[in-house]
Amino acid sequence: MEIALSKLHRYWLELGWLCVAAVVYLSLTPFPPDPAHVDNADKLEHALAYGFLMLWFCQDYRQLGQRMLLAALLVGLGVGMEFLQGLTGYRSFEYGDMLANSAGVLLGWAGAYTVLGQIGTMLEARFAK
Repeated sequence: MEIALSKLHRYWLELGWLCVAAVVYLSLTPFPPDPAHVDNADKLEHALAYGFLMLWFCQDYRQLGQRMLLAALLVGLGVGMEFLQGLTGYRSFEYGDMLANSAGVLLGWAGAYTVLGQIGTMLEARFAK
């Protein structure tokens, strides 16, 4: 298993898991923040959240197999959150949110092949000497 962020690996993963926990919390809380106040803006928020998570973990996991597994897990998380929301009684189940989550995962994966995919490496070079 190739690890890109050798010295920062532990901290990178811990911060990543905190972000996952925040997404889970925001997905299940009765009154999530609504910063955009625009109809259907939540789809963009879903895509950005899951895109960020994918891009974050792609900094550390660079092999194709690792990224495929990561993408499958994040898509599964997005689908699972929608089913849990449907069970809460105060949140709604939406296929559109599943699609937005999945699109975000794909965008995050694509972003990992741009300069955005080098952020972790740049931080490693700068701070982990």
